[in-house]
Amino acid sequence: MKKLLSTTLIAVAFTAASAQTYLDPNAPLEARVQDALSRMTVHEKVQLLHAQSKFTSAGVPRLGIPELKMSDGPHGCRAEIEWNSWNYANWTNDSIVAFPSLTCLASTWNRDLSRLYGDKVSEEFAYREKDVMLGPGTTIARCPFNGRSFEYMGEDPFLAGEMAVPYIQGAQKNGVACCLKHFFLNNHEVNRMTVNVNVSERAVEEIYLPAFEKCVKESGLWTMMGSYNKWLNVHCCQNDSLLNGILKKRWGFDGAVISDWGGCHDTWEAATGGLDIEMGSFTNGMTADNSLGYNTYFLADPFESLVKQGKISEEVLNDKAARVLRTIFRTAMNPNKVRGKLCTDDHYDVCRRVGEEGIVLLKNERIKELKYESLLPLDASRYNRILVVGDNATRNMSQGGGSSELKTKYDISPLEGLKAVYGDKIDFAQGYYAGRPMYANVEELDPAKQAELKAEALAKAKQADLIIFIGGMNKNHQQDCEGGDRLTYDLSYGQNELIAELAAVQPNIVCVMYAGNPYATPWIDKVKALVQCWYLGSESGRSLANVLSGKVNPSGKLPITFAKNMMDYPCFQYGEEGYPGVDDQVYYKEGIYVGYRHFDTRKVKPQFPFGFGLSYTTFKYGKPTLSGNTVSVSVTNTGTREGKETVQLYVGDVKCSVDRPVKELKGFEKVSLAPGETKTVSFTIAPRDLQFFDEATHQWKSEPGKFKLYIGASSADIRGVVDYELK
Repeated sequence: MKKLLSTTLIAVAFTAASAQTYLDPNAPLEARVQDALSRMTVHEKVQLLHAQSKFTSAGVPRLGIPELKMSDGPHGCRAEIEWNSWNYANWTNDSIVAFPSLTCLASTWNRDLSRLYGDKVSEEFAYREKDVMLGPGTTIARCPFNGRSFEYMGEDPFLAGEMAVPYIQGAQKNGVACCLKHFFLNNHEVNRMTVNVNVSERAVEEIYLPAFEKCVKESGLWTMMGSYNKWLNVHCCQNDSLLNGILKKRWGFDGAVISDWGGCHDTWEAATGGLDIEMGSFTNGMTADNSLGYNTYFLADPFESLVKQGKISEEVLNDKAARVLRTIFRTAMNPNKVRGKLCTDDHYDVCRRVGEEGIVLLKNERIKELKYESLLPLDASRYNRILVVGDNATRNMSQGGGSSELKTKYDISPLEGLKAVYGDKIDFAQGYYAGRPMYANVEELDPAKQAELKAEALAKAKQADLIIFIGGMNKNHQQDCEGGDRLTYDLSYGQNELIAELAAVQPNIVCVMYAGNPYATPWIDKVKALVQCWYLGSESGRSLANVLSGKVNPSGKLPITFAKNMMDYPCFQYGEEGYPGVDDQVYYKEGIYVGYRHFDTRKVKPQFPFGFGLSYTTFKYGKPTLSGNTVSVSVTNTGTREGKETVQLYVGDVKCSVDRPVKELKGFEKVSLAPGETKTVSFTIAPRDLQFFDEATHQWKSEPGKFKLYIGASSADIRGVVDYELK
């Protein structure tokens, strides 16, 4: 009897254990998913598929499966939002590190630094108990007016993909899901909720999809965010061709698709179109609130009703629920998810390093009075009075921008960073006023106040030995901000005129620009140096001061082309149909000729080309050689300072049956060299590097014949060319 009882107890224990497969962290992922599914009711499955608050989606409390907690990124974990409103919760323990913007990260051209960035920023999300980080972004920079370009990684799909993959890998190893955005064609903010993008199949495949595809296939991406706009006249958050056809079936994505907030519009299309988690419906995605309950969401009660009526199969429901469960087991129920940490020294260190390597030196003139040495780096012994001018010298750039705004523990302003190096030699004049940080509105500025600030700056300039002008854009509405685009290619607030007048008073002037987009530089011949800073995060002032002083040798390279004139960008050359659209239809008539592909092929000379960036040292390239499919080149530091150089590989098809760009980026390597040191950089040519997308067969294709392999320091600075033949 005792033996029988013992056997029974063992059997019961075994059954109970086997019944908990979904709770067993050591069980295979798919076994956990299928086990959990088998225990859930239809209603519980549906509950997984829509928001239960502003930034959470439900779990299954009955089974001990927790909710998914999300937060805006990708530059840092956003301050806590109230459960059911856009108001901030006013916590006192949610201050974080603001990491540099993704355009800054892309400007480093440093994959290892990108991985470190993803690792450190995700630790802050983990400490704040977030499961999904809403970012990074690989939307292509088609238009220099796009309000969210600073959140993305430039104009080239190869560079964007190569930089995003290690970021995602670095973050997800900590048990925090990246939500890659915005998928896809969200290339401007005007009419973002309604505009339909008309674009050729070839441009889709060659320009707008590759970075997303690389991230899905190479990083193991866990979640993807749909975009607001339409493609093929269907919203991208519920687009069957995009989400099911391309993302899930062609690319094999096994994660969850999350709508942008307010991006879902229809139950049937959402249910059949590939959306898995619906967030923020019946709002405008940023400010307006929903007075209805979450059960009214398209993937809530209306979807459940269709399933129970048999109009939508339970197989569709199960696939969606499985994808959400997969995400929960990878994050909230991942036993290896890190506890994380917040505002630690190593986080600030990475923030500073990314800022330093992302800063791009665009001009550095040699000065006769300095015995023909360059103005930068700034030697403090040469100047007694250094005047800093500009609203951005003291402005907190972590504020504004829309969903990427951050609440930081501290931010070092450019003025503070410069004072720490140059001390009492620094004087300051604001020069202009740019208004309070605002989303969706613009503060009306007082012309009298602007004139007063300008007069003060010009008066102080007469007493200065050197001027550092710190301006650009500022993450306000119609500057660099979600929900709106810039209105002009010129800098706002009268900066162009102010710079020219300052330069007339004191010709030794350095312009430092914070911006996520290119801009006109009509004063470029009047200034001695130009430094592009993007948005540098909490360590902004320290990163800038280290580069200007020479403690750090600048090594950033542009991920976007700076045109001389607005009309040099192809998106503006087709009238309103090309940008921002007419009657909610926009036409990408330039096709594949975006960014440097247009400037190089159409022979339009830019102000600063893609891939360009100066250094305080010099680099000499050897003659490239080809061995099989590998091209190699030696690079020597011929200057007196240690420095980093990014060697770029471009490939061009000499003769093809279709029109192709003269050359396209297919490889890059960043190398660090001591003075006099030489290193060899090698690139192996892969089949895809030679291919184009053939619209006749709807497939990638390469044609036998001659190609040219260009080795360069930028798209316009080619140091060597090798002939290559595909037989």
